[in-house]
Amino acid sequence: MGPTRVVVRNPNSGDGKRTKRAKTIATNRGWDVLDSQGGEHTIELAAQAARRADTVVACGGDGTLNKTVQGVQNAGLLDDVSLGVLPAGTGNDFADNVGIRGIDHAFEVIESGECRRLDLGTANERPFLNSCVGGLTAESSAKTSRPLKRRLGVLAYVLTTLSMAREFEPLSLWVSVGPDRDPAWVGEALMLLVGNGRRFPGEQMRQANMEDGMVNAVIIEDAPAIDYLSKGAADRLLRRRASHLTRLKASHLHVTHDGDPVQFSLDGEMIETNELTIDSIPSAMQFFVGDDYDPDPEEWGKPVQQ
Repeated sequence: MGPTRVVVRNPNSGDGKRTKRAKTIATNRGWDVLDSQGGEHTIELAAQAARRADTVVACGGDGTLNKTVQGVQNAGLLDDVSLGVLPAGTGNDFADNVGIRGIDHAFEVIESGECRRLDLGTANERPFLNSCVGGLTAESSAKTSRPLKRRLGVLAYVLTTLSMAREFEPLSLWVSVGPDRDPAWVGEALMLLVGNGRRFPGEQMRQANMEDGMVNAVIIEDAPAIDYLSKGAADRLLRRRASHLTRLKASHLHVTHDGDPVQFSLDGEMIETNELTIDSIPSAMQFFVGDDYDPDPEEWGKPVQQ
């Protein structure tokens, strides 16, 4: 019988120290470790791992985790394989939201912790565990500082974009919800933020409900005049009842953009499109979670679509 646990590792994640430590511990425990060269290679390795293991573990940041889930999904084995994460990236947003507090803690959780069925977000049939963010520019990703990314995850890109773009080209969006595509919002937007694993600043808590079959979306219509790179800028931008925000909660969103294709970041992986179909796939994956994970966090609003 083959190994029960296989790690798909990005050796270049973060500062390189945590991913190196993770490999040492995993090897000492008799787990298989597959080193990825990044990109499509991570997806291929994860698909291979899923065919011969009970548990497939991503070692890296949110991007590595996203590609690992893609690989397991491509192999058609999301129902059969348990997933875990060894947080070794610059931003480990999803790991934090499922109660994983570091490399050592992650091993404890995967060895003896609880596995829960979590929702998976998809955008044009590509998965996202944490968030789908539209209106980003590729340049902002390169210019985003590591400390800001570590503190705010994908929102760091949003703030960097807004701080750089004095003349920001708005997005002409048409947003609908549900299978019948009921109109929910039409207008000029700066950003579209969609969360599966996380909520965005301005809410009482960071972790989203990952077991309700819904995604939560925030449309930023106009940005207030603030210093976007200052501490607390995200909270000011996304404060709870701000007039420039629209919040939606639904199992299905359809977004069209009237103009050139827009870039969307799926857990940091970029796609470019004029039309986006976003779904929450309920209970799509079995994931190891820590004690701090809350299966039923307090909700911030009523769903648009039941």
